[in-house]
This record gives sequence, C-alpha cells and structure tokens, in this order.
Amino acid sequence: MPDYVIIGGGIYGCAIAWELARRGEDALLLEAHSIASGASGGLGERGVRANGRDLRELPLMRFAYDIWPTLQDDIGGYTGYRRLGHLLLIERAQDLAAAPARVWLQNRCGIESHLLNAAELRALEPNLSEDVIAAIHCPNDGVADHTSTTRAMAAAASRLGARIHERSPAIGLQLRDGQVVSVNARMDGETTEIPVGKAVVLLSNAHAADIVRAHLDLQLPIWRMWPQVMALAAQMPPPMTRLIGHAHRTLAIKPLPDGRVMISGGWRGRWDATTGRGEPIADQVEGNRAEAVAVYPALANLPVDEVYTDRSEMLCVDGIPVIDTLPGADNMLVGVGWSGHGWAIAPAVAKLMAAWLVSGERPGLLRPFGYGRFMTINENR
Repeated sequence: MPDYVIIGGGIYGCAIAWELARRGEDALLLEAHSIASGASGGLGERGVRANGRDLRELPLMRFAYDIWPTLQDDIGGYTGYRRLGHLLLIERAQDLAAAPARVWLQNRCGIESHLLNAAELRALEPNLSEDVIAAIHCPNDGVADHTSTTRAMAAAASRLGARIHERSPAIGLQLRDGQVVSVNARMDGETTEIPVGKAVVLLSNAHAADIVRAHLDLQLPIWRMWPQVMALAAQMPPPMTRLIGHAHRTLAIKPLPDGRVMISGGWRGRWDATTGRGEPIADQVEGNRAEAVAVYPALANLPVDEVYTDRSEMLCVDGIPVIDTLPGADNMLVGVGWSGHGWAIAPAVAKLMAAWLVSGERPGLLRPFGYGRFMTINENR
C-alpha cells in the first residue's frame, strides 16, 4: 500500500513524487499517457519568469529563483535552465505610467526589477522596433527545457524509490467518511484498486475537474484551452537575446538554443473532434506572428517552421491555481488551474505541497490559493 498516490505525470506530479521520495516517503504516480505528454512537454522552452506575474505568485517565484540554478545537479538530469533575463516591453504612455508601481512591487517581493528607458533598452536589444519606448527588466528571469526537466524529475523520483506507472489512468476514487481510501486505475489493461495509506495528490491537468465533480459533487472554476506555440525558422544569432513579454500585446518570445524563435503568449487553437486533437487556426497563427514582427521587424523574414496547439492548459477564473484540500476528501490535495504560467513556480510549489502532505500543515505561501476564496459573501459570514 503506497502512502501517497499521485495522479498526473506532468511537472507537478513528478516534482512532488521526487520531493516525497527524497523525504523517505512511499509514493506511487499514475500517468494516463506518458511523462510530459501534456502541458509539461512539447515544443521549445518554458519561461522561468517573475516579471509581470500575479502579486500572489511573486513570493513563490522568489522561492523558485533559489531552486532553479541547482536543480539540474539536484535531480541528476538535464533541465536546460538558462538565466537570460526578461523584458516586459512598453509601447503606450498609459503602460509606462503604471510601470514604476510594478517595478516597486516586484522589488519589494525580492524580484530584482528595473525600468529601462529607450536608450537603455536598445543597449540590450538593438533590434527592437522604434515603437517600443521602455521596458521592465528582470535580469534573474530565464527559461528551461520543460520536457527534459519533467522527465528528469520522474527519473530522479524513480531512483529514490517512487513508483512511476505510465499508461495507467486513474478512473475512479473510493471514499469513506470523508477520506479517499483507494484509487481505481487502468493498469496493463485491467482495473486495479490501489489502497491509499495517507493521501492522494490530484494534479491531472486535463481530468482533475471531472474527478472532483464526479466524486465530490463540486465545481472547480476552471476550463480548458488549447494554447498555441510556434517556432520561426532558425537565424543565427536570433534577433533577440532575452525572454520577451509585452505590456499590452498578446505575446511571448523566446530565442531557442537551435537559433529558432519561439512565439506564444495566449493565442489559441481549437479542439477538433474528428482528429481528437487541438488544431491550429490560421488567423491565430498569423495574428501571433504579426504581434512578434511588430516589436522585432527582423522576424518578418523568418517563415513559420512549426506550430502546435495539441497540449491543453487549464485556466482558472481568477488567473491563479487552486492548491488545497476540498470538502468531502480531507486527504486529497488538489493542484489545478495553473493558467499557463505554473511552470516557473513548479519546483517551489512542489516542495511546499510535499511539506504540507508530510506535516499536515498548510505552508503560508500557499494560503492565497485555497478553494475557500471562491466562497460567496454569505458563506464567509
């Protein structure tokens, strides 16, 4: 009987399995497909970014800053972490007016941040459009290879004794007196009942809401989207050297190690029921590319090399995740609704969630992410 059953083999499931295993705890992880087959894998790299992040997540990002530089050595596997720095570009006067407050806030949270004027900015990024008038610079932000990191984390957990079962979807829970006593899973073509010694950790990006609704009769305020990521053809060196965001454009740009340029930032594909996949939408592809060209005109000469919308992400109504136990299952810790920016904080959140599981006490840094924030005014009285 495992003490902890983890549902979901993305970065959160693998990182928590590792954190529990290195504490000497008995953990079993169930992944419906393969490790990093969902939002924690795919094209390019993911941002390790504090710049522009929700206030409630900034302390977690400050914690994560201390973890990322040594994580590759800690897990004994490749992460591809590079501290490039991040620029939040500004083109409009109203965004420039608000920028000093954002810089002050981030510095107060321990996130080194600077407001750069046009001349200072172009000393760092000379290929920017003249329309960009300023930027907020976070020099400690960077990127990591999400697929490699997630798989390396799973391997590290396995070496320490965690049991990793791929192609083993969780298909149901058995509850008794407000506790999950077992998890039903499809393993090797057969339904297997896995007793739970201490707790369940529900982290399946695509299925957590359905499991909660089916077994606890609760609605989580999250929904699925199909984020678009693309790579433009290689140009050595790429026109930019840093991770790029924007104050008002729907845009994120990353220079990849192979010379290609990754473009994303919130454009979407759509679900195609005939293929069973998320599929790109032509005007979304062109719109995302046009936004990138607007700030880096040199990108106009680079054709689209790859574009994918096949890995779903769960968005939460207020833009931050739900990390909590839920009424009716006191020993099930849920983490869901990362809203497209959960990657950077994952090592920190996993460490805190593992500590919560072992100690039974919620860490203070996770209190803003409780399910209780969605209670009505009357319920809070």
